[in-house]
Amino acid sequence: MIRSALMNVMTGAALKAGRGLKRDFGEVENLQVSVKGPGDFVTAADKKAEKTLFEELSKARPGYGFIMEEGGVVEGSDQSHTWHIDPLDGTSNFLHGVPIFAISIALEREGQIIAAVVYNPAIDEMYIAEKGQGAYFNNRRMRVAARRGLAECMVACGIPPLARQKDHDAFKSELSAGMNKIGNIRRLGAAAVDLAMVACGRFDGYWERGVNSWDIAAGIVLVREAGGFVTDLSGGSSMLAKGEVCAGNEMIHRQLLDVMRKA
Repeated sequence: MIRSALMNVMTGAALKAGRGLKRDFGEVENLQVSVKGPGDFVTAADKKAEKTLFEELSKARPGYGFIMEEGGVVEGSDQSHTWHIDPLDGTSNFLHGVPIFAISIALEREGQIIAAVVYNPAIDEMYIAEKGQGAYFNNRRMRVAARRGLAECMVACGIPPLARQKDHDAFKSELSAGMNKIGNIRRLGAAAVDLAMVACGRFDGYWERGVNSWDIAAGIVLVREAGGFVTDLSGGSSMLAKGEVCAGNEMIHRQLLDVMRKA
């Protein structure tokens, strides 16, 4: 288990915000909901959780900057540290009463993501990692799965929603190519959870386009510290800039990249 001061700060913030989300999830039908766009909703719970995370992390680490889903970019006096925050990854699941969602917190230091927390308060699952310290799931060390061929694998993906119709044809090509090589393909609806499940070996791999830094920053650290590989879909390191990701163990990651390139 990681017991650094930084991890205590991050897990404490996630647990506090998670308590509010869990209460609101139990009363999901009564939430105030506003529309951001087709198939893309934001809830009062989302905003409340983000406020809690911002306040807790700001109090513990004054001066750090923020990149947040709802609050946008907040410049800090400490230019070398930035939090990437998603207070509710899997909003549509949350609204429909599906208990697959998470709080995602990542810390970037001088351009490198160095610490991560992904927490699902509905089922009390917490994934944490710190660079060089390994990755843990509810206090147990995590390792990526060891399968060596895509035909044996369960791989997660992201399906572009109605609001991103321009991406539908490209995804259909990738899905078709994947279905010809991959044993099973799944869509959970929460990128942070997808990456956490790759890190703990539940999923063998994962790919998605059209994601934001707050969706995947924490998961990148989880997978890498669990012995896995994470790149953009060209095999490079521009996941956050390009908004795309491909993850798995060394062999599955390589094979999955090959399938996506050919698609």
